[in-house]
Amino acid sequence: MSSDSSSTQGKVIKCKAAIAWSAKSPLKFEEIEVSPPEKGEVRIKNLFVALCHTDAYTLDGLDPEGVFPVILGHEASGIVESVGEGVTSIQPGDYVIPLYIPQCYKCEYCLNPKTNLCQAVRATQGQGLMPDKTVRYKCQGKDVYHFMGCSSFSEYSVVLEISLCKVDKDAPLEKVCLLGCGVSTGYGAVINTAKVEKGSRVAVFGLGAVGLAVIMGAKQVGASQIVAIDTNPEKFELARQFGATDVVNPKELKDPLQQYLVEKFDGGFDYTFECVGNVEVMRAALECAHKGWGVSVIVGVAASGQEIKTRPFQLVTGRTWKGTAFGGWKSRDSVPKLVQETKDGIMNLDLFISHKMQFEQINEAFDLLHAGKCVRIVLDITSSEK
Repeated sequence: MSSDSSSTQGKVIKCKAAIAWSAKSPLKFEEIEVSPPEKGEVRIKNLFVALCHTDAYTLDGLDPEGVFPVILGHEASGIVESVGEGVTSIQPGDYVIPLYIPQCYKCEYCLNPKTNLCQAVRATQGQGLMPDKTVRYKCQGKDVYHFMGCSSFSEYSVVLEISLCKVDKDAPLEKVCLLGCGVSTGYGAVINTAKVEKGSRVAVFGLGAVGLAVIMGAKQVGASQIVAIDTNPEKFELARQFGATDVVNPKELKDPLQQYLVEKFDGGFDYTFECVGNVEVMRAALECAHKGWGVSVIVGVAASGQEIKTRPFQLVTGRTWKGTAFGGWKSRDSVPKLVQETKDGIMNLDLFISHKMQFEQINEAFDLLHAGKCVRIVLDITSSEK
């Protein structure tokens, strides 16, 4: 894989992108114009991209920050085509993974070891803009917005240097694209946020890619019991492949879920992880964490305006409620390490990839996502050139 930038550097590139012109409408392939990178920016040729529920969340019109028209996509891998003024950590030809949480190394969040939530460009990124409050994409003379600082549903995109991590040339790009969001989030929730110890008992609510990554992390650290919980029993076999020791289908229970879990599993769990984004499930996950020491981590993202609730006594009696974003990983420092774990066989990304499809099949892929018939779908963007 290579990107010959000698003929395109400093010039506008015309390429194909899947544009969301409005919410609740299929993506439409269009020819777009991608401007050269400005100061601190990098133009990349996207090679592989996976679909994430966050993309669907915006496409379905549920994101209060959603703006249109927009190029969605944020779980990708690619190769650097050209760099803007002042870019020093990356050069043309480098393999990279875009990061929706940047790492500037300068803001108070980056300097604090307790968080990974770099705020350097949060305000403009949330508006679909680059830091100078403009965009790098045009279609039919109209501005097209950025998405999560990545906009990976395009053959080329412009991303900030602080939102890219360089990876080794022997990294399997068709797999490590998954490390840009969901897998890293679930895995890091175990490693960084909860810091699950060997021998712990763990419950995981929701068996999508994020929940399965939690199971993978729990097995990796030596959890003695991993209970996988989902209303779709078709997901249980894969959960067991990842390391689940027990499975529970809430639809089969007569008692409230948290009551059943506390009674069935000796008072509850050392650690619970909510990977659904449902506030009632979040409450159940907290309330089946063990009295005195149980920790519950909110990983799933609830719909805008939703609020969590429980009786204060649940916390007074020793339970802890936590949350995580991108699994607590400081992005540019950590993702290359996760790539190495993939190469070393510690993380098996193959288990997450339920479908491999062509870029042109993106709407079909979203149909599978909405129907719950996939774990992760990886689209081959290079296929559009063939």
